[in-house]
Amino acid sequence: MLKVKEGQTHNLGLLYERYKKRLFGFFYKMNKDASLSEDLVQNVFIRVLKYKYTFHQESKFITWVFQIARNEMYDEFKKQKKNQHQAIDEVSYTISENDTIDVEIEVLENSSTLKKALSMLSSEKKEVLLLSKFKELKYKEVGEIIGCSEGNARIKVHRAINELKTIFLTLEKQ
Repeated sequence: MLKVKEGQTHNLGLLYERYKKRLFGFFYKMNKDASLSEDLVQNVFIRVLKYKYTFHQESKFITWVFQIARNEMYDEFKKQKKNQHQAIDEVSYTISENDTIDVEIEVLENSSTLKKALSMLSSEKKEVLLLSKFKELKYKEVGEIIGCSEGNARIKVHRAINELKTIFLTLEKQ
């Protein structure tokens, strides 16, 4: 990124190849629209080029680019006025061939319940879960992306998990 910042914009292609899948996954899990997610990834890299001067050598590129992605996502949500209706999609479990049909049915039911529970979380809680658990970012990186300390990010993730667990157990009893 430092080379791109210095004007060697041909290096942006390398960054795009390294990070496009992670960014696409982030967007897709938030909006469930592959075409829109592809567009948002492109928009992120347009912003990377446009705002290259804001990147600092002390920063990690991944946290900087996810901050841009987060801003792009919120801009899109505002534009579509769907901020409260976005859900994480496709929480799946793999089932080995040796499992019985009863286990398969139970796993599918749990997966469905978990997806429903995830969709009931606020967008902020879905976002911290997505970044920390699905994208496997460290709490420090999550904190940098959402604009808080590492400890505060850890607390937000913990609270989101607890709320998800409560919703899941409530749905499971129904």
